[in-house]
Amino acid sequence: MIDRLLIANRGEIACRIIRTCRRLGIATVAVHSDADAGALHVRMADRAVAIGGAAPADSYLRGDRIIAAAQETGAQAIHPGYGFLSENADFAAAVEDAGLIFVGPTAASIRAMGLKDAAKAAMEAAGVPVVPGYHGAGQDDALLAEEAARIGYPVLIKAVAGGGGKGMRRVETAADFPAALASARGEAARAFGNDAVLIEKWIDTPRHIEVQVFGDGSRAVHLYERDCSLQRRHQKVIEEAPAPGMTEAVRAAMTGAAVRAAEAIGYRGAGTVEFIVDGSGGLRADGFWFMEMNTRLQVEHPVTEAVTGIDLVEWQIRVAAGAPIPLRQDEIALCGHAVEARLYAEDAPAGFLPATGPLHHLRFADGVRADSGVETGDAVTPHYDPMIAKLIAAGADRAVAFAALSAGLKATEVAGVTTNLGFLSALVDHPAVQAGAVETGLIGRDLAALTAAPGATAGDLAQAALILSDLWDDPPDHAGFALWTPLAFPVDLGGAGTVRLSPRADGWDAHTPAGPVACSNGPGGGWRLNGTAARRFHRAGRTVTLFGGAPLILTLADPLAAGAAGAAGGDTVLAPMPGRVVSVAVGPGAEVAAGQRLMTLEAMKMEHVLTAPRAGVLAEIAVAAGAQVAAGDLLARLAPEAETRPAEADNDTPATPAAPREALP
Repeated sequence: MIDRLLIANRGEIACRIIRTCRRLGIATVAVHSDADAGALHVRMADRAVAIGGAAPADSYLRGDRIIAAAQETGAQAIHPGYGFLSENADFAAAVEDAGLIFVGPTAASIRAMGLKDAAKAAMEAAGVPVVPGYHGAGQDDALLAEEAARIGYPVLIKAVAGGGGKGMRRVETAADFPAALASARGEAARAFGNDAVLIEKWIDTPRHIEVQVFGDGSRAVHLYERDCSLQRRHQKVIEEAPAPGMTEAVRAAMTGAAVRAAEAIGYRGAGTVEFIVDGSGGLRADGFWFMEMNTRLQVEHPVTEAVTGIDLVEWQIRVAAGAPIPLRQDEIALCGHAVEARLYAEDAPAGFLPATGPLHHLRFADGVRADSGVETGDAVTPHYDPMIAKLIAAGADRAVAFAALSAGLKATEVAGVTTNLGFLSALVDHPAVQAGAVETGLIGRDLAALTAAPGATAGDLAQAALILSDLWDDPPDHAGFALWTPLAFPVDLGGAGTVRLSPRADGWDAHTPAGPVACSNGPGGGWRLNGTAARRFHRAGRTVTLFGGAPLILTLADPLAAGAAGAAGGDTVLAPMPGRVVSVAVGPGAEVAAGQRLMTLEAMKMEHVLTAPRAGVLAEIAVAAGAQVAAGDLLARLAPEAETRPAEADNDTPATPAAPREALP
């Protein structure tokens, strides 16, 4: 048995592995970048070793430093988690060459599934159904266009390396193909160092169902399926097990194909075989096709653990140490239903822009499993994926599990950084999701409703005004006292409006833009607003965050900042977050239309298009492609409108209006 394990990862997966190791009596070694020196996984581990700078290329992707740390600390094994080096065949081989145990598959298995085109060929040979398409080695643009036409539009361009939706583009027509191909190639090259692609037929009503497999190098078993169809831009949002609408016949066909896939490559450890499923007429035994195999533990593995009662990390460690698979296939039972939501630091109403900042307050609901790598007082930085936690709920059936997750999301409290909590809550409560009618296009179709920013009720405004006026907890004796003026005072909540407070026998009367509120503080404590219990909250300076459902942030206006909001006008484009400028589409002096693309910014693994705030002439482009920028940095500036307005025509020269320009995509 392994008695000391090094974890070559960070965040919630490192913390999750440490928890299992503690239960098994295994000592743990954490590695960390300079930015993660005080991170939760470092605090939890028995030992910690610094391995480099904040950038992953300087730390978590430095296999040589990780192996040296294992040797230095006497660890016998390395667990890669997911992401970073978890599917790097060269790293797996180097670990074993150093005389250490790699808690995962062999380098040969990783290579067999590392490129999607080669993997599909291997699966065809093993009798696993694959999506119709082009998976050849030829990468000439003209050849790929011909193959797309042969397959028939719409088609999907996919990078042969990597995952997470990068290098993936849906193409509707032949005219759109060249631009989509160039975009997919560029993103794939930046993300994976490989711009090769394959072409697949687009499935009109696609579902994404994957099978958890586990092997010991010679035989494999399955731990049933997970449905990951609720996605945004090919990124999973909600995962559940088992899949809605699954029948025993379809399950037998799908899990059988997954086991054949694992055994065909001599798979060892935990892996996931992913299938694209035609959901247009219900699940069918002939309506699913192999997409790819993830040769690692998946982010969504907790839902499988919830419905099987199996700790997959424990299984990984035992099998890596040479033990057989702990259970036979007929001993692995499926019980109940489980669902997982990924809580991210991101601004959903603003297009899911990644967010950074301190976690002033973080509290998870009772009765919901929360796998997290942060605590109150930590911060979400721009260096790594902005996931705060995975929230997992389970129950006797799907309705119970989803009800538990819905309640758990509403009871989760995060303050200090913007999150997708409101979006997740709206998605879980969506009628189609509740009914089990899940498919990959659902979020995109209903995105506006799912990301609508919450409005403040009269009670919310009254509560915020009382809190920000220091009247909520033990107000001073002189609170509300006014000399030579009526006994009432205004509380300016900025864009939310002004609330006027006046005292009453048992509290305060609040006159808000949304209506009046009687605020009563009973003798037993506990405020009631028009008879309704107040929301839980967290205050940080001039800002209060109200919890319960979608978090609501209200801020006390700063009178010294009055009038400053309009100082910059609509002439500048600022970086919304730290990142790297991928490309610049226009130069100084160019005439642009409102909404026209100016440049593309890459931040937190995603690309974001920045556009002109209005029509005008570009006075300045302040950055070049490849530049690193901080949040708030000036990127571009438009000439003031007065400078771009046509001159007054004189009697001799008639003014000629400029021809309108078509906005770039």
